[in-house]
Amino acid sequence: MASEVLSILTADGRVSPSAVPDLDDGRLREMYRLMVLTRAFDDRGMNLQRQGRIGFYVPSRGEEGLQIGCAFALGKDDWIFPSYRIPGLAIARGASLETMLHQVYGTGRDACSGRQMPCHYSLRPQNFVSISSPIGTRIPQAVGAALAMRYRGERSIAIAFFGDGGTSSDGFHLGLNFGAVYDAPVVFFCQNNQWAISVPIEKQTRSETIAIKATAYGIPGVRVDGNDVLAVYAATKAAADRAREGLGPTLIEALTFRMGPHSSSDDPTRYRPKEKVAEWEKDDPLRRFQVFLARRKLWDEEFEKTCVEEAKEAISAAVTAVEKAPPPAPETMFEGVFETPPAELALQRDALIRLSASGQLTGRDDGYFPL
Repeated sequence: MASEVLSILTADGRVSPSAVPDLDDGRLREMYRLMVLTRAFDDRGMNLQRQGRIGFYVPSRGEEGLQIGCAFALGKDDWIFPSYRIPGLAIARGASLETMLHQVYGTGRDACSGRQMPCHYSLRPQNFVSISSPIGTRIPQAVGAALAMRYRGERSIAIAFFGDGGTSSDGFHLGLNFGAVYDAPVVFFCQNNQWAISVPIEKQTRSETIAIKATAYGIPGVRVDGNDVLAVYAATKAAADRAREGLGPTLIEALTFRMGPHSSSDDPTRYRPKEKVAEWEKDDPLRRFQVFLARRKLWDEEFEKTCVEEAKEAISAAVTAVEKAPPPAPETMFEGVFETPPAELALQRDALIRLSASGQLTGRDDGYFPL
C-alpha cells in the first residue's frame, strides 16, 4: 500500500458498488454541501484580504475532498492536531463561521485575543488544537496526547496533519518513531499538495513516496487519492479504527494539489508551471464528487444552487457580525500567561489601562500587516 494509490471515484463518477463506503444518501449530500461551503469560505477569505479588510489568509482551494473525507471518518471525541490548510475540517466538526472569522480578524471575541496568526484556529469545543506555523511541531504533540488518552482509558484517538514539507522536520521523525514504539493511538496524515511554499516535492525527498517512509518505523503506510473524498474517508476510517483498537499508528499520504497560493502573501506564478496547475484543475475534488452524486440522482442544478447560495449567505452574515466586533482590549496582552501576574507586570498593565482610558493610546489603522 505504500506505493499503490487508493482511489474509489473515477473522473466520470463511476465506481464499483462494493467499493463505496457505508454512507447513506443524506451523509453523501452533506459531504458535498460542506465541500462547497469550505471553498466559498476560502474564496471569501482571500477576497477580504485583497480588499484590505483582513491582513492575511491561507487558502485550501483544491483540498476540500481530503478535509471533509477526514472529518466524516473521525469520532466527535477524537483530537485534531491541524495544519493551517484545513478550515473545512473545523467547519464540519461544528465550528461556527463567526468563531473562525473572529480569529481571522483578531477581534475582541477571538479566543486567542488576537495574539495568534490569522487562520491559526484554536477550537476547544471541537478538540481542535491551536494551529502552529512552524512545520512538524504538532506531530509529536499528537503522539503525546494519544498516549495520554490511552493511559486514561479513553477510546479517542489523535490525528496529526502536516504538508509534504513537514516530512523534512525533526518532529516528523521523532513523532513517527515514538508513536510506533509505543503503539500510540494516532494517525499521521500528510497533505501532499506537491509544494512546500515554493519547494516542489521532488526536492523535498529522495524516497519513492512519502508513505513508504512508514516502513522504517514499522507501521503501515498508505497512499490515497486526496481529491477523492470517499477514498480519503475510507483510508482515514481504517487508520482511525486500527488506532482505536490498540494496533498503533498509520501514516497516510494524501495526493492532492494546492490550487491557490501558499498564502495571501505568496505569488505561485513565480515558481509553479501553468501546465501543472491546468493538469490538476481537471481533477477538481468538487467536480469529481458532483459527477458521482449526479449518477446516483443525489445532485442536480437546484441542489447546487442551494448549496452555493446558502454558503454565501452564511459567510456574508458572519462577516457582517464579526466586523461589528471591537478589537481586543489592550490589557488582554497581559492575560493567559501567569495565573498571578508578577508585580512589575501588574504595574505595567495598570499603567496601560490608565493610558487607554485617557485616550492617549493610539495604534495603526491603515490595514498594515507585517507579512
